[in-house]
Amino acid sequence: MAYGYIGSMKTRPGRRDDVVAILLSAAENLRELGCRSYVVGLADDDPDTIVVTEVWESKEHHDASLRLPEAKEAITAAMPMLTGEFTGRELTVAGGLGADGTL
Repeated sequence: MAYGYIGSMKTRPGRRDDVVAILLSAAENLRELGCRSYVVGLADDDPDTIVVTEVWESKEHHDASLRLPEAKEAITAAMPMLTGEFTGRELTVAGGLGADGTL
């Protein structure tokens, strides 16, 4: 089964769109790295919270993507705009629309 991750992060006031832009620009080449789905969402009840939902071939694929220079650069760029409030949940993906990497 595939590996899933759902995480949220809180941005400093007024910085949400900047962080979203960084997250989306970093998503360009994820499919070739084993990513089946990468969705960046905005919390409707909090203008400073971003929720990212990911599905990967495996946890190893996910972890390897975080070691890439581009990922490290994106994280470095985003960190000053974040408050340090994060949540995260790892999942075993049983299935669903898009979970197999198709649209």
